[in-house]
Amino acid sequence: MKHLFTAVVMALSLQAASAIEVEGAKFDDKIKLGNADLVINGTGVRSKFGKRYVAVLYVGAKSADPKTVIESKGPKRVVLHLLKDGDGKTFSKAFSSGIKDNAGSGLAAIQDKVNAFSDVMLSLGDVKAGTVITIDFVPEKGTQVNVNGKPQGKEIPGEDFFKALLKVWLGDDPVQDDLKAGLLGKS
Repeated sequence: MKHLFTAVVMALSLQAASAIEVEGAKFDDKIKLGNADLVINGTGVRSKFGKRYVAVLYVGAKSADPKTVIESKGPKRVVLHLLKDGDGKTFSKAFSSGIKDNAGSGLAAIQDKVNAFSDVMLSLGDVKAGTVITIDFVPEKGTQVNVNGKPQGKEIPGEDFFKALLKVWLGDDPVQDDLKAGLLGKS
């Protein structure tokens, strides 16, 4: 009986510590953001002139439907683990372009928030391979960018902005089709 108990405890501890590895980067399969428990919805690799970053999407409940993920309530997290050196200017342009490509007539209503996010990205300066950028959305607070665990810039209020940001990867005109599929758990 004692051995059975030990085996069960070990199995549970292994399960609690499980992680997913993509391109050599490890990600917990479950995290806590605020008071919410989140799970990995999917992962993918952004490839433009080589592999740029691993993206991981954490949500409250998994879904393979992009609209369901975008419209889902509660906290969410996007993790970008850089595979190549980059810079804030490139990120700023890419995100602004991706939001514009997917926001349609809703862009004007969030333009100030897009500009604020762009400023945060610009403030990153040069970023090295191995850098981890997390973009967290917590409903009561807004969107917060962290680099290697340190907050960057001010929180950007409103769910509307984070939905527009998610569309960079999950919208009708995503930055990369197979990255969208991966973040939706389809690859």
